[in-house]
Amino acid sequence: MTLPQLRGRAILTAALVAVAGAVTAIPTAQSAAAAPPPEFNPVSASYGKPSGATVKGQFLSYNDFHGAIDPPTGSGAVVNASGTSTPAGGVEYLATYLKKLRAEAKAEHRQTVTAGAGDLIGGTPLVSAAFHDEPTIELMNEIGLQVSSVGNHEFDEGVAELIRIQRGGCHPADGCQDGDGFAGAKFTYLAANTIDNKTGLPILPPIDIKLVNGVPVGFIGMTLEGTPRIVNPAGIKDVHFTDEIETANKWSRVLRLFGVKAQVLLLHEGGSQGSVTPTPGVSDCANFTGAVVPIVAGLNPAISVVISGHTHRFYSCKLPNSEGTDTVVTSAGTNGQLVTDIDYTLDKRTGKFVEITAKNVIVENGVPDGNGGWVKDASGAFVKNPDTVDPAAKKVADKYRTAVAPIANRTVGSISADIVRTTTPAGESPLGDVIADAQLAYTQGAGAQIALMNPGGIRADLDADQSSGGEAYGVVTYGEAFTVQPFNNLVVTQTFTGAQLKDVLEQQFVGFGGQTAQRILQVSAGLTYTWSASAAAGSKVSNLALNGTPIDPAATYVVTTNDFLANGGDGFSNLTLGTGRVTAPGFDVDALVAHLGTGPIAPGPANRIGTAP
Repeated sequence: MTLPQLRGRAILTAALVAVAGAVTAIPTAQSAAAAPPPEFNPVSASYGKPSGATVKGQFLSYNDFHGAIDPPTGSGAVVNASGTSTPAGGVEYLATYLKKLRAEAKAEHRQTVTAGAGDLIGGTPLVSAAFHDEPTIELMNEIGLQVSSVGNHEFDEGVAELIRIQRGGCHPADGCQDGDGFAGAKFTYLAANTIDNKTGLPILPPIDIKLVNGVPVGFIGMTLEGTPRIVNPAGIKDVHFTDEIETANKWSRVLRLFGVKAQVLLLHEGGSQGSVTPTPGVSDCANFTGAVVPIVAGLNPAISVVISGHTHRFYSCKLPNSEGTDTVVTSAGTNGQLVTDIDYTLDKRTGKFVEITAKNVIVENGVPDGNGGWVKDASGAFVKNPDTVDPAAKKVADKYRTAVAPIANRTVGSISADIVRTTTPAGESPLGDVIADAQLAYTQGAGAQIALMNPGGIRADLDADQSSGGEAYGVVTYGEAFTVQPFNNLVVTQTFTGAQLKDVLEQQFVGFGGQTAQRILQVSAGLTYTWSASAAAGSKVSNLALNGTPIDPAATYVVTTNDFLANGGDGFSNLTLGTGRVTAPGFDVDALVAHLGTGPIAPGPANRIGTAP
């Protein structure tokens, strides 16, 4: 699959093409019975009195779905907010809540647009990943998604694969594994700031327009400019990513040229609420910070709504734009556990927003116990509510669950207790230790002495009491292991000098070697060091040793990582400097599976990395 053939056209012409195919009427909402979700105080913004007749509408949005077809398990099974824990998520339940919210809007004469803010695919469990995320796209079609920005994880398999996901067609290597073809996304992926290096144009439409009772509403969609730092460079070598503010404002001006004055930015970048007691509510904006704040501060005020993502946090905020007026900024957490419900009013004459309110709704999947809690089974897992399952979504999901079950439910090893990815103050986690140890063991035939693992590649905990296929306590299935490491990265071994190894560890911290975000690599047994937050960039790491012997700057060491890191991912450009690169057979999940097979594996000690003042 090649990049879109838009050569020889001007940017404005590309906009005209995108808009010509984007103006659509809003489909009729469907209704479904469901238990009412908890109500939370919505954020509200007003923009003056209307000049005459008005039109009412609704945006329903979610972000960072990550192929979470099945309800999340373990510590991720609940939404923790306002001092309570609510079991939530699963595509059958998400579908039900979307239909319910659309039906409520229809009763208020509001028309609905359902939108996403990226990372719908990528980093997905086996039920989706085994089919190159075609199941997730088919389910997004089924539940009525209409438009979404791309996120960084949409690029996990490269640009050409993303375009196949949009347009359809069988996978170039694996074909159509489910036997019934793949028609692609019915919704429109927007990629305003992902630019083809040859054409200078976006690889997918930058904007979309929906008509709400005859009034146009424009959508601009993009991922974060920093995407190249957090995806495998090999898949994005033919594109570059532009500044969020400049790109959004450029396409905002194009929309205004077309008479579209009500504008929404679908942005795969976000923020988070601060720590408060009790925990913040899903629609709160407590002590809010993050990369989205300065982005909004630079936006054209015509962009009155920013539906954001990336941070996997929930919030509903009002932030000042470039003229100091309010922009509503939302995020629905992750894994389809929340839906953002945005009601708005448009001035029919001016085409501008008059009023916007936004709140997050929890996608409950549990059975109430009548005492303010939730029913659990004998193992302590939350019982799922059969009465709020959407049959149509379940039918699609079950097709793929059945197809993948023989692989997913195969037992591969065991653990002695829960192994979590929660980090110490030094940035080390028990599960990070285990994965690094697994990769070291997997490559000792290549002479490996050290293994390093990126924390962002660890996507779930290993829960001893999880029973995906009826297995006993502590038994781990292939599907569970894959959920922890779902990216199918290769495992590579390279040789570095001791000085280069120290530079790699120094590059964990902002300000050294171009690093822009702190990311603490997980380390294998035997490697120890201390880092100081107060030390200058390039001098933060001390007491670096292997099996108690100080690392010799002039000596050489054989180091294993995944190919994402070896190619410079997460800003670790120093990991591209190794020599004698050897690639192990299989993938990183195979290393974990092999290690679990020697179990029961205990949680890692999380004591290899220390901190100093």
